[in-house]
Order: sequence, then C-alpha cells, then structure tokens
Amino acid sequence: MTLDEFLKLGWIEESPPWEYVNGKEIQKPMGGGKHSTLQKRLVAAIDQASDQYEAFLELRCTFGGRSIVPDIVVIAHDQIPVDDDGDIAGGGIQFAPPWVIEILSPDQSQTRVTGNILHCLKYGSRWAWLLDPAERSILVYQPDRLPDLLFEADQLAVLADVDLDLSVDQVFRWLQRASV
Repeated sequence: MTLDEFLKLGWIEESPPWEYVNGKEIQKPMGGGKHSTLQKRLVAAIDQASDQYEAFLELRCTFGGRSIVPDIVVIAHDQIPVDDDGDIAGGGIQFAPPWVIEILSPDQSQTRVTGNILHCLKYGSRWAWLLDPAERSILVYQPDRLPDLLFEADQLAVLADVDLDLSVDQVFRWLQRASV
C-alpha cells in the first residue's frame, strides 16, 4: 500500500488512529488513564506558557513518506493550517512539527515510537520528548546530538518562546490523585 492509498482509507482516524510507517498501516494502542492525564496536563501547560505556539492532541503529521499521529505536537501559530473561511483546517499537517511529545503506553513498542521521533527530527523537528510513565523518566531529543535521559528534579528543555519551567517530577506528579 502506498502513502496516498493509506490516506484515502476512511477508517484511519478511528480511535485509536492508524499510522503509516515503512509501507505498513499500524494502529496506535489505547493510552489509558495515565496517558490521557499526561496529555491533558501537558497541552494545558504548553498553551498557557506561550503565545507563539499551540499544542495539539493527536494531530496527523504526514511528511517524508510517513503519516504519524504523535500524542502531542506543538506548532507555531502561523503554521496552523486554515481553510478558505479562516477556520483551522482538518486533516492534519504536511510538515514536521517543531516539537513532538510521545507518551509510552504499556503495550507500545519503544522502538517504533523512537523511530517516529527520529523521523520527525530528520525532517525538521527541533525538540521531542518521550515520556515513560513506568520509569518516571523523559528522554529529550534534539537534532544532531545524543538524547538526554532525565529523572526526578531534572529540568526539561523546551522551545525558545515557550516559557515553561517543568521538572520530570512535576510532570509525573500530575498522575497522583489529589486528596478529597
């Protein structure tokens, strides 16, 4: 199957969405409660921390022969595709987003997720995070350098123009249920 054939399939946006990687269609696993909580909190924190960028949940990104659906993508406001009416267009984006965030699910292949992150970096992404809730760690990727493996009080680096001050501990504390 070609990428164009894949993109014409009516069921690729079903939940969970399907991705096209190395000529194969692959359905992402369901994330679960931890995954959803981290997605929700990260999007809110990023959106509040910048007036230059916006975070999107599971936005289809098609470029470089792949069509992937990262857990979170962060793109500049002037990169957000709009239709003829000025509304945000459907169908995702056709470029590597500046920042990609993936949250590893228990049934997900870390190699496959890392492969998508590396693909994004190869085609122009400037930052990528891979959160591992089981290990309470975050791998931070940037082009042309080895990733940084961060734990506990380590501060997370972000895009310029995003005023976000977060440690690894702070991110994973979002998973703790508040006392009633």
